[in-house]
Amino acid sequence: MLKTILLAAAGALFATTAFAHVTLETREAKIGSGYKAVFRVPHGCAGSATVKLRVQIPEGYIGVKPMPKAGWKLDIVKGKYDKSYDLYGHSINEGVTEIDWTGNLPDDYYDEFVMSGFLSDSLPVGEMLYFPVVQECEKGVTRWIEKPAKGADPDSVEHPAPAVKLLPKK
Repeated sequence: MLKTILLAAAGALFATTAFAHVTLETREAKIGSGYKAVFRVPHGCAGSATVKLRVQIPEGYIGVKPMPKAGWKLDIVKGKYDKSYDLYGHSINEGVTEIDWTGNLPDDYYDEFVMSGFLSDSLPVGEMLYFPVVQECEKGVTRWIEKPAKGADPDSVEHPAPAVKLLPKK
């Protein structure tokens, strides 16, 4: 009986811990296609409200457009890409490199932050594409920027960056 209770408690703790991260709703996507990135924010920082969410756009995710949120200020940072990409028949070498939402999300609430873009067909199939996120709160900051070592368990890092697995174009 005690063993069953301990296993249930451990399972509940793991489920809470796994849900505590900023994550992407869709965790697999085909290269050479559009991808709607929906970042799920389940809480603030140690009980403090989230006041800013900064998302770094990874190289190869191009043509990015954020979805505005009512009551939140939206800032878009643009810059040069490391290389040129083809986007719907046009060569582009610059675009959105970071998106920042500033507002207020109390710790007791959950919300989603959305952007749309295109996964370049030059991205490596089978790899993970990471979106580093910095969650600023009234008290404290959590940097969801860690990437596990190649082949390591994604849960091996304390503050994992949200990621999408890149699938073949087909």
